[in-house]
Formats: sequence, structure tokens, C-alpha cells
Amino acid sequence: MSDDTAAGLHCLVTGATGYIGGRLVPELLAEGHRVRCLARSPGRLRDQSWAGEVETVRGDVTDSASLAAALRGVDVAYYLVHALGTGRGFEETDRRAARIFGERAREAGVRRVVYLGGLTPAGVPEAALSPHLRSRAEVGRILLDCGVPATVLRAAVVIGSGSASFEMLRYLTERLPVMVTPSWVRTRIQPVAVRDVLRALVGSARMPDDVSRAFDIGGPDILTYRDMMARYAAVAGLPRRLIVPVPVLTPGLSSHWVGLVTPVPAAIARPLTESLRHEVVCREHDIARYVPDPPGHPIGFDEAVRLALQRVREARVTTRWSSASVPGAPSDPLPTDPDWAGGSLYTDHRSRTVHASPGTLWRVIEGIGGERGWYSFPSAWAVRGLLDRLVGGVGLRRGRRDPARLRVGDSLDFWRVEEIEPGRLLRLRAEMRLPGLAWLEMYVETDGEGRTRYRQRALFHPHGLLGHVYWWGVSPFHAVVFGGMARNIARAAAAGRDAGPG
Repeated sequence: MSDDTAAGLHCLVTGATGYIGGRLVPELLAEGHRVRCLARSPGRLRDQSWAGEVETVRGDVTDSASLAAALRGVDVAYYLVHALGTGRGFEETDRRAARIFGERAREAGVRRVVYLGGLTPAGVPEAALSPHLRSRAEVGRILLDCGVPATVLRAAVVIGSGSASFEMLRYLTERLPVMVTPSWVRTRIQPVAVRDVLRALVGSARMPDDVSRAFDIGGPDILTYRDMMARYAAVAGLPRRLIVPVPVLTPGLSSHWVGLVTPVPAAIARPLTESLRHEVVCREHDIARYVPDPPGHPIGFDEAVRLALQRVREARVTTRWSSASVPGAPSDPLPTDPDWAGGSLYTDHRSRTVHASPGTLWRVIEGIGGERGWYSFPSAWAVRGLLDRLVGGVGLRRGRRDPARLRVGDSLDFWRVEEIEPGRLLRLRAEMRLPGLAWLEMYVETDGEGRTRYRQRALFHPHGLLGHVYWWGVSPFHAVVFGGMARNIARAAAAGRDAGPG
């Protein structure tokens, strides 16, 4: 890098709404870099603690025009997006996006591209790799060939609070003291702490211009997945787990098994489990030539687990795997046009006077979901969540990032926070599998006599005949589900509680 950029580089971060990207941004800012974030929905970054320190632009890596504008004047471009779990055709989507990104980066005069991909097994033909790993490897090659110096970091299992790999490991170990497991639990893996991943990403920005290559990054421990579960249990203070590997669980069955036991849905679990079929161990540690290891790094597996669990217990999980949008989930915001040209918009309205202050009512609303439940008919919510999991949806197990505070873009069980006006409005958009689009709004209001009012509105925009049939089929249960929710939220606020039944 030239001297004029030594004081701070101009960095573009794609995937800033995701797990790694959301953590990378503050690390870059701490190093004195200027950061621009590219997001399809910039509003989802609004409530991040660093939102006021970055420039956010609307765009997509598959949209050449918006990408060209976002790359203008950028020194280092971070490529942290992928089509994980989007179903058939994801490899072509990844391929096309990487080519567009590389071409636009070259045309914009970007000095370096940095990409985080997957660690591939030695000696295994690419055709034999899982589609997920094969696509990650192909994206890395495309970026290395794009005409811009590139750093391709290759990691296996990332251990950090909120990562999909960590939550899969955590819930499998904590919920199943006796496990009948797939044969891939015997596969050797070199996990890496998320702190070391971020350190390598940040350090890659200042690599010499003549360095353009891939680097393996991993921690100091090489373990089987079975070892990882046993050591997790030890660090977490759990009794010793009995693990019985069996050869009959295919990748598809494994992903559904993981989906039923953990918060990670089958669509995301499948590429993760498929990647564990082959040994993924680092073949070099050359990254240390350019990003030297400080004392205590790379972080060992046990310490990485301890740090992750500490953040979970202290409710300091800044991003989760669910920070990124769920593949196939609706992303259309609730239209503000009352004469919405999109067709029918079914609504269910509920309103109650609450014998509590507006602030107390708001605390109940903002604390909804996760372990506190949904304040009505818990078994109905549980059944709906299970049905969603069975058809490949996210179900209720995503829970919350923070037990008390919500921000725009947070996942909340099978909802996502679309809008939040502290003290007044919480709007959730459904991400369960539905024949239409659905929202749930909760308001805190004050009437003309100064009394606190709770207002609730459920909205549904059906897709086709099936959508209309769905609404009318479930509408008889609204009095129990939505009516009970309004009633119990009002009761919880009046009692001064921040938790509800179910």
C-alpha cells in the first residue's frame, strides 16, 4: 500500500448484515479505516452501534450498476456473501456474483479483494466435494483471477458466539446426553476462533500489492467432531456425553436431524454437515508472515468455547448466524399505501387498555419471544414451529440475540424485526413457510384520558388461492392465539412483569 493510505484505508464490506460482516465492520473502524457497507436493505443496519460511523449504500453483488457505484473510491473490498442454503442453482448464483464483483472491482481500481471461503480437504477431487465447499473454492479462484490482488482466507469450523457451527455444536451437546450420530463425527477438523478469523480479515487489508493467493487459517487444535462435543461438554460443565456413530445417516437425514435438535434449520445444516464428510485440516500457516500471531493466538478450541459461552451467558452476542436473511424468506417490507395494489390484505386487530405505564408495557413487548414465549397458547406456537421445521423452515428455535433488547434486522424465532420505534412500535415480518406475506405489529399508545393502550395488528397478504384458503382456515383460531396474546401482554404489563406464559 502507498504511504497516502497508511493512515487508513477505504473499505467496502459486503455481507455487513451477516454474522462475520457485522463483526468485521467495528474491527475495521477500530483500526482507523473508513467503511462503506453494501446492503440490499440498508435499514437493517440502522440500529447497529457503529451505524453512524459508516456509509451505507443500497445494492447487491449481482447488480452490476449498484456494485460499481459502491466500489468507487474503495481501496479494499471484502466479499463476505454466499448463497448458502438457497437450494438448486446456488452454485451458479455464487459464480455469477463473484465474476461481477471481480470485474467491477478491477474497473474501479480497487487495490485488494479479501474473501472468506471454506477450507478444502487435501487430495480430494473437486467433483467429490460437497456442493457448498466446491462453490466456495470456485468463488476463491474467480476472485484470484479477477485482475485485482486478492486474499482468499480458507477456514473450517468457526467457533464464536452465535455462529451456525458453534450453535450446532452447542445444542447437539447440551440437548443430547446420549447421541446416535452420523459417521462424520469421526472426521478430523481444524476449528478456528472467530477472533482469529476477524484478525486475519482485518490484517489482510494491508498485505503487499504483490501478494495474491489463498491462505489456510485454523486454530492450534485438530479434533474430530466427536472430540469437539466431548470437550465442549467439559468446558460447559456438563456430564460426559455418550456418542455412538452410525453409518446410516445420509447428509440429507443428518441435516434434518440437526434441524430438529438445534436452532439451525435443515437448509443451512445440510451444507455444514456435508462439508464434514472430508478431513479439513490446514496445510500451511503462511498467513502469519503478513498477519503475525500475537501472544495467545491462534486461540485454542477450549478457550474459544469458553469465550463464546461467556458472551452467550452475558447476553453480549453481537451477531448470530440468523443475522443474515433466511434463504427463501420474504423480504418485502410492509407497504404504507392503504390502497395496496398488491391485492388482498387480511388484518386482525386487537386493542386493550393496560393498567401500567407506557414504559412498562413497552418492556413487555420488546421482551417477547425466545424463552419468554408469545403470551398465548404455547402448544399452538410450538406446533406451528414444528410444522415449519418439517417443511424446511426456521421454526421457533432461533430465539433472540439479546434477552431484553431488539434492533432492526434481528431474528426473533420465526419472525424478523422489520421496524422498531422504541417505546411505540414493534413490527415483525414472518419468515416461516407461508402461502403469502405476514406481519405482526404491536403498539404502545395513550388515549385521550391519559390511559395506556395496547394495540396489536396481524396482517397477511395471500399468494394465490392457497393463501386465501390458509387465512380462512386459521382465522377461527385467531381469537385464541391473537386475542390471548393481547390479553396476556396487558396482564403482564399490569403485573409489572417482563415475561409471559409460554
